[in-house]
Amino acid sequence: MTDIRLYMLQSGTLKCKVHNIKMNQGDGADYEIPVPFYFIAHPNGHTIIDGGNAIEVATDPRGYWGDICDVYWPVLDKNAGCVDQIKALGYDPADVRYVVQSHLHLDHTGAIGRFPNARHIVQRSEYEYAFTPDWFAGGGYIRADFDRPGLDWQFLNGSDDDLYDVYGDGTLTTVFSPGHSPGHQSFLVRVPNSPPMLLAIDAAYTLDHWNEQALPGFLASTVDTVRSVRKLRAVAERAGATVVTGHDPDAWPTFKHAPEYYG
Repeated sequence: MTDIRLYMLQSGTLKCKVHNIKMNQGDGADYEIPVPFYFIAHPNGHTIIDGGNAIEVATDPRGYWGDICDVYWPVLDKNAGCVDQIKALGYDPADVRYVVQSHLHLDHTGAIGRFPNARHIVQRSEYEYAFTPDWFAGGGYIRADFDRPGLDWQFLNGSDDDLYDVYGDGTLTTVFSPGHSPGHQSFLVRVPNSPPMLLAIDAAYTLDHWNEQALPGFLASTVDTVRSVRKLRAVAERAGATVVTGHDPDAWPTFKHAPEYYG
């Protein structure tokens, strides 16, 4: 296969409350959000973006995640981990060249260490913070996901204007977007025969957040969170990109999901 494709996949859901996603909203109402991840098929080696929930939570959520399950309860079929889903699409995990991390929160780290030939790309500030998070953020980082021996890491040193072209051909560009976490990054994806896609990931949980109608229910910096959305809106406008928010149960079903693809 020589064409370039973007697949949108889902690693189960998280059961939580509206206010966990939309700050100060919902009056305690239950909410269930999708956990997306993404796969780019590329002739120079494939890429996983994030990987969703770790497969361990399919069978032992509390044993693997601990007390954070009191806030976010993962729902994942034991056959729906990222590795199994990539195999189901007909791709060999050994051909995955990159695992690219938006950040290292527990619902985004399901691919780390699962693909034997992959280089793992993350912002250095995110990696360092994941080992020493502040008290309010500690539950979001599951060290067993990313503190693994023998991994090939590539660290980016993001700044306000930092863009990194992963393949060097414009297919996948990182956009530094801190706020949700100190080293969060979003992604601009360009594939043939489709409009560019801006994967905001958790820089914007929902379209309410993207449209500046709600702050996210969790953030490391309010100021950086707001400014990153402004930055991403400018990126999307310049590129003519379709915006994909991170965990929006209303917007997520409007996109093509694997085995359908863009490209």
